[in-house]
Amino acid sequence: MSVETFEDAPETWRDVAKKAFKNRSFLVGLIITMIIISMALISFVWTPWSVIELDILEKLKKPSLEHWFGTDHFGRDIFSMVMVGARNSIAVALIAVGIGIVIGVPIGSWAAAKGGTFDELLMRSNDVIFAFPALLSAVMITAIFGPGAVNAIIAIGIFNIPVFARLARGAALSIWPREFILAARVAGKGKARITIEHILPNMANLLLVQGTIQFSLGILAEAGLSYVGLGTQPPLPSWGRMLNEAQTMMSFAPHMAIFPGLAIVVTVLGLNLLGDGLRDVLDPRLRRER
Repeated sequence: MSVETFEDAPETWRDVAKKAFKNRSFLVGLIITMIIISMALISFVWTPWSVIELDILEKLKKPSLEHWFGTDHFGRDIFSMVMVGARNSIAVALIAVGIGIVIGVPIGSWAAAKGGTFDELLMRSNDVIFAFPALLSAVMITAIFGPGAVNAIIAIGIFNIPVFARLARGAALSIWPREFILAARVAGKGKARITIEHILPNMANLLLVQGTIQFSLGILAEAGLSYVGLGTQPPLPSWGRMLNEAQTMMSFAPHMAIFPGLAIVVTVLGLNLLGDGLRDVLDPRLRRER
């Protein structure tokens, strides 16, 4: 995706909104994402059943009007657990992506501004971090501090830092030769001020799209960490741990795996569609092609 100046962007956000709601991918992704987020928010104040109280007499019930998604091996309502699991997954992924943006974007932007040895040193440091996937980072962090949602956030956040650093550096390098940057330098503005006032605003669209994509990957990473016991810990439910608990009961209680699995698939699908739609709407090159 090329980075464009404000002159290439739509005149108002109203124009952007009109284009967005005409984009089928964006619209479907937005609807799915809003449903998942609404379900997570509602879980703070209401769930059909308690997710921490056990009811052995109701265990392994199939989906019904009483329990929409059935119950697990402890008698807990799976629909309620999916609701609360959405809250935990979104929180972990959102904070982890925020860590990546807050740390990675300044690193990449400043590396592009400074150039030379400083740029090379920062990028090679990023390569070292990027070589460790989130799961391996979580294992290392857990070995020191123990499992938990906070450590999962740190692990996924560390993994996101080089992603946004590389993205910001590449975008910034393509903007620095532009005429309006040269004009700013002639006007006496320093590199730091130019980066804040001109570089960052012109890469905002790119960061928004990438942030949406990394958000969906964060959901997957949180589910994977919880699956191996390194994410959200009991008694709070997690989609990944629900899948782990269901794997030995697939033959007689497949609903235990189907519904949390569908929750992960639908959430990631919605976020990816939303990201694709945002890319189509915000990328000036794609707008011209259409």
